Amino acid sequence: MRIGVLALQGSVKEHMDMLDRCGVEAVEVKQPHDMDNIYGLIIPGGESMAIGKLMKDAGLDKEIRRKYFLGMPIYGTCAGAILLAKEISGSSQLRLGLMDISVRRNDYGRQIDSFETELEVDDFDKPFNGVFIRAPIVNAVYNGAKIMSSFDNKPVLIKQGNLLISTFHPELTDDLRIHKYFIDMVKKSVSY
Repeated sequence: MRIGVLALQGSVKEHMDMLDRCGVEAVEVKQPHDMDNIYGLIIPGGESMAIGKLMKDAGLDKEIRRKYFLGMPIYGTCAGAILLAKEISGSSQLRLGLMDISVRRNDYGRQIDSFETELEVDDFDKPFNGVFIRAPIVNAVYNGAKIMSSFDNKPVLIKQGNLLISTFHPELTDDLRIHKYFIDMVKKSVSY
């Protein structure tokens, strides 16, 4: 099975390493044709405005939406979560606008305010170490999007159909469970 990682900016290598450790072929996605023959896509953390601009310049925004509407699962971490959101408070930046959430960028503070915390996650038997770096806050979740984990009464892991987002960075841990969860989503949707 081949899963793509949007390789324009951000924590690309870390996600590729996680997929490799999960026994999945990881593919860098830099151009629309790189979306051929992949079954899922990860949009990594980084700088959401930069990733959005590069994505649009390459024509990847249209191809990602097209593949999603054909059924391809997408997982966005931090900046990827921002790009997947339908609403970004106080910003008109480019977004894919696929998940029924509203986010506010960098709302936990600046880089110096980064932190780690143990998160309870639905269906996980033990906590997951959440690494938060200039993380967005999810203000609203609607139309059946499912909150799988929260921190300080704010959703941090959400699933809606074939979309998964985390406002934290599981790729910066040694814990493969969230990547395996996404791989299971991809396996269940391979019929697309």
